[in-house]
Amino acid sequence: MISFIGRRDKGGSATGAGLHELVQGYSIEVMPRTAAKVEDFRTLLPEGTRVYIAHIEGTPIEEMVATAKRLSDEGFPVMPHFPARIIKDKATLEDWIKRYQGEAGVDQALMLAGGVAEPHGDYHSSMQLLETGLFDQHGFKRLHVAGHPEGNKDIDPDGSTKLVDDAMQWKQSFSERTDAEMAVVTQFAFEAQPVLDWIASLRDANVDLPVHVGIAGPAKLQTLIKFAIACGVGPSLKVLQKRAMDVTKLMLPYEPTEVMADFAEARVTGTHAPAQIHFFPLGGIKATANWAMKHGAEPVKAAS
Repeated sequence: MISFIGRRDKGGSATGAGLHELVQGYSIEVMPRTAAKVEDFRTLLPEGTRVYIAHIEGTPIEEMVATAKRLSDEGFPVMPHFPARIIKDKATLEDWIKRYQGEAGVDQALMLAGGVAEPHGDYHSSMQLLETGLFDQHGFKRLHVAGHPEGNKDIDPDGSTKLVDDAMQWKQSFSERTDAEMAVVTQFAFEAQPVLDWIASLRDANVDLPVHVGIAGPAKLQTLIKFAIACGVGPSLKVLQKRAMDVTKLMLPYEPTEVMADFAEARVTGTHAPAQIHFFPLGGIKATANWAMKHGAEPVKAAS
C-alpha cells in the first residue's frame, strides 16, 4: 500500500486534491443507540449528509422510525436498512415502508440480506424485497443494494463469488427496468486494491451501478478487529492483523488515511474509482466526522 505521506512528499498534490474531492459528500451509518448519544447532528455533519440507519436484529421498528424522524427533522436525508431476513412477510415490509414515509418523510432505502443465518419469515435476499414492487408503489426514489468486494460466505459458503456475482447482474437488470436511482454500498475494507479490482470486474461484466465504498472511521485497533471479524471482513483484515503485530502501533488509534489515499489516487488516475465514500463510525460518530472534516469534507453549519 502506498502511503499518503509519501505521495504528498513527492509532490503528489493531485492525490491530496483527490482525497479532498473523495471525502466530499460522504455518507455515514448510525444505529438508534449511537444516534441517541448525539445531541444535535447539525453540529457534526455537513448539511445534506446522507445518514444510513442500521437495523440490527432485535431493534424495534418504533426505535428505527423515531431515529429516522429525528434525523429528518434536523435536515438530513435518511436511508434506513431493510434487512430481508428479519422481515416476516409482505405485510410487515409494507408497514415499515409506510411508517418511514408517513412519520419521517423517508423516500430511500438500503436493501440487504441481513446478518442472520436463518430467515425470520418469507425473505432471504434483497432481491426478493425489490421484487415486491412496494418501494416503487410508495414513492421511494433511491434504492441502494449491498456489494461484497471480498465475497460473502453467508451467500457463497463454498468460498466462491458465483452467487454474489449473479446477484449483481440481477441488480443491474433491475436498475435498467425501473426508475429507481440505485447504487452499490460495500462492507468496510482496509485495503484499496482488492476493492478497485472488484469495481473493475463489475465494469467488465457490464455492471455500471455507482459504487459507494465502505470505510471504517478512526477507532481503537482492538475495536476494529472485533467488528471486522463479526462483520465477515475478508482478506483485507490482514492489514489490521499486521498492524496489531507492531507494538509501536498497537496502542495507536487506527485512521483510514492510507486506504483513503489509495482510493483518491485511483480517482485522480481515473481507474474505476469509487463514486462515493460511506463511513462506518466504529470509533464514534464525532471522531469520524472530525476526521472527514480535517481531510476535506464541507464545514459544518451551526445549528439555528
